[in-house]
Amino acid sequence: MKRLLKWSLLVLFGLLLITITAAAVHLYGKRVQRSGNQVITGLQAEVTVQYDERGVPHIEAKNEADLYRALGYVHAQDRLFQMEMVRRLAKGELSEILGPKLLDTDRLFRTLGLRNHAADYAARLDKNSPAVKALNAYLDGINQYQATHAVPLEFELLGIPKRPFTAEDTVAVSGYMAYSFAAAFRSEPVLTQIRDKLGADYLRIFDFSWHPEGVIKPLQLSATDWNRMNRIATTSQQVMEEFGLPQFEGSNAWVVAGKNTASGKPLLAGDPHIAYSAPAVWYEAHLKMPGFELYGHHQALNPFALLGHNQNFGWTLTMFQNDDVDFIAEKINPQNPNQIWIKGQWVDMQSREEVIKVKGATAVKLQLRTSPHGPIISDAFRQAWGDDMTAKPIAMWWAFLETENPVLDAFYELNRAGTKDIAAHAASNIHAPGLNVVWANAQGDIAWWAAAKLVNRPADVNPAFILDGSTAEADKPGFTDFADNPHEVNPARGYIVSANQQPLPSADFAIPGYYNLNERARRLEALLSQPGIKWNTKNSQALQLDNKTAYAAQILPSILPILRKQVKDADGKRLLEQLEKWDGSYQANSIAPTIFSQLLYQIIYAAMADEVGEVQFKNLLRTRALDDALPRLLADANSPWWDNRSTASVETRDDILALAWRDSIAHLQKTFGADSKQWTWAKAHTLTHKHPLSQQKPLDKIFNIGPFEVAGGREVPNNLAAAIGPAPWDVVYGPSTRRLIDFADASKALGINPVGQSGVLFDVHYNDQAKGFAAGTYVPQYLSEKDVAAHATSTLTLRAK
Repeated sequence: MKRLLKWSLLVLFGLLLITITAAAVHLYGKRVQRSGNQVITGLQAEVTVQYDERGVPHIEAKNEADLYRALGYVHAQDRLFQMEMVRRLAKGELSEILGPKLLDTDRLFRTLGLRNHAADYAARLDKNSPAVKALNAYLDGINQYQATHAVPLEFELLGIPKRPFTAEDTVAVSGYMAYSFAAAFRSEPVLTQIRDKLGADYLRIFDFSWHPEGVIKPLQLSATDWNRMNRIATTSQQVMEEFGLPQFEGSNAWVVAGKNTASGKPLLAGDPHIAYSAPAVWYEAHLKMPGFELYGHHQALNPFALLGHNQNFGWTLTMFQNDDVDFIAEKINPQNPNQIWIKGQWVDMQSREEVIKVKGATAVKLQLRTSPHGPIISDAFRQAWGDDMTAKPIAMWWAFLETENPVLDAFYELNRAGTKDIAAHAASNIHAPGLNVVWANAQGDIAWWAAAKLVNRPADVNPAFILDGSTAEADKPGFTDFADNPHEVNPARGYIVSANQQPLPSADFAIPGYYNLNERARRLEALLSQPGIKWNTKNSQALQLDNKTAYAAQILPSILPILRKQVKDADGKRLLEQLEKWDGSYQANSIAPTIFSQLLYQIIYAAMADEVGEVQFKNLLRTRALDDALPRLLADANSPWWDNRSTASVETRDDILALAWRDSIAHLQKTFGADSKQWTWAKAHTLTHKHPLSQQKPLDKIFNIGPFEVAGGREVPNNLAAAIGPAPWDVVYGPSTRRLIDFADASKALGINPVGQSGVLFDVHYNDQAKGFAAGTYVPQYLSEKDVAAHATSTLTLRAK
């Protein structure tokens, strides 16, 4: 018996060893090849790819087609699954691999019309233009890699078939990027509902710089109509939060002229704020050929760097935040659901049918309509709810769908923009989404352009609300000239700051938008304007990692006098004292930001949730309008928001603040323990880079990277931002890279990737920068031939067949 047991154990051990070995061999076959030789069809000459210690490819080719074909090949090695996911998201094809739980997301993106727009746009591309030739070479490199190599592990787990990548996919993904900027999806439904269901008194706390209610009468929307709009707002946010797909949120950028730098040359700094994910959104690559060189940051399926530099020039981006989306309520013809009323007549809508394949379920057919104002966005969920065709349709006018938007040409040119005139021309071809291009060159020029095709709207129409499509209020008479967009070139003060703030206009017209709080811009402005400081890449790091904001100083003076009268216990008084002494810095070892963040949420919840309802309250928390509204709400003791509608009594501001304080302390004690000394910001505020498969347990333990305790916070320069809500706080978005380039010697540029270059699980570069990023460290971005050679860890040679 003992012998049988012994042999049984040996057999089991042997089988386990064989299984582990087979799995290891299988995974080894999916490794990234960074050395040796590889044959690629279509190359005109040999291409060398030197990889540095971070896995960044330094690609040298003899011509442009070879350069971009090689970029596509090496990009696919590291990020093929990311490419597959973003194209499926943009084209509404996630349900095919992830099942029915993604149907709402697919319905929404099909309704946006990105598939149709991408197909039409790609069909019109000039195949002889340099930008399109480069794109096609890049896509060919991706497709050659995919066709000749084992699929990533995620493809096997989800059963994803191989499909060639096309120009249509690239255009669709650019549409997703534009969509992710569009704060209107989160803001316009909730603000309109507040106006129409609660009234003008409730709107007073929100910041409308002109005609607070526009000229639009309240819309006659039913409860079903509002539920539909709520669902659109919720779905538009949900997929990015749950599936680790990058969403663009904000950014910091500044450029300092040579007169204010230690080197005497311009210094460029940038950290675009994007939702965190695994892999990271940016793929770094150094491209070189005769007459061209660029160290760039690339996104999936885009051959052109969206951020980049070389020895002569460089640029970074922030989000302009201009409002380029309008929701428009249409009046339906009760006798013909395919007609709407526009300016005194019934107008036909266009219709189309699309089919969504669903893993493990029957395919879903969508009947989608488009009015002259744009796609009927409410059709996304009509059939899912059993709504009939006569339900009030909501159209979406979107600049991305309505402009020429030659964005491929724009970034092809920007990648080569050594002078301010070339850079300005490139920026003029960015129509949507709106971007701030912050640029400098080694000759001493610094500049900024707000790049967007700005739409004219009828006078006094406020696009912060849903518009009435039956009148001229929803008209778009045309677009303004790019020359009138906000911009600056070589300002006398010697620096430019762009932090998503509302810009000063260059012409006499309003530019409505969903601008971020001014605090980041003001903080950076205050630091950069200090006399006597000469800026370099070392002290500039302190600016990018700065954790202080003046926002608390706008909030606490309205709160503390009231709470001092109400809080009687010794522990509570000690915690209040911490808030009184707090300077607004979100430091890792501080307790004050934990108390402040929890208290802020409890005040908002106690004041607003009863009026707008739980679903719309969650949407309200995601809007930028709330940040500006809070100081005004707290300063107004007579605001109607203070009364809790669910009680018989009439609550005051003092009552709500007392309740919010009690609930805050109770929640923090329950979450972190009774000892308030343990409520440090680092324990409460953590960063995890989530993989798209992390929703399936226990894959989160395998694919996710983190958590990391981090300093920083919402709308401070080190904008490691969590959503407004109860503790603990998971960082949702923040610096997607931190770049510093001194044009006295751009080969000494510094940067960082939030996780690593590779998206291949178990690869050495899958998460090798994550700890350093969380700690605020920087790494060199090699540009000179000498540095590239000195730090090359391997060389891959690509040869023609």
